[in-house]
Amino acid sequence: MKYLMLIHHGQSLEKWETLSEDEKGALYGAWKAINETPGVTPGLQLEPAEMATTVRVRDGKTLTTEGPFAETKEAIGGYFHFEADDLEAAIELAARVPSTGHGGAIEIRPIVEW
Repeated sequence: MKYLMLIHHGQSLEKWETLSEDEKGALYGAWKAINETPGVTPGLQLEPAEMATTVRVRDGKTLTTEGPFAETKEAIGGYFHFEADDLEAAIELAARVPSTGHGGAIEIRPIVEW
């Protein structure tokens, strides 16, 4: 099964500046280990939600709104893909993501394969 792992940073980005260089190095190391995990396809970090543009079409007109689709404290900060045998393996990997221990969360979404 393939999963999209959506990284909700929560307040973890705010805490980043308060970390020591050793603590930051440990987090980089944790991410490196995740990216090197078999089945993981590294993703990309996203700009803050405030940089988003939301697009809708109503009555044939394209409408744009500055900002994210929904107001949330846990905006998606990035993503990666993981191909695993089952959901339990995806949960185990998600628990290793540094954001989960610093006020964030990982949303695991199965990918529909056609």
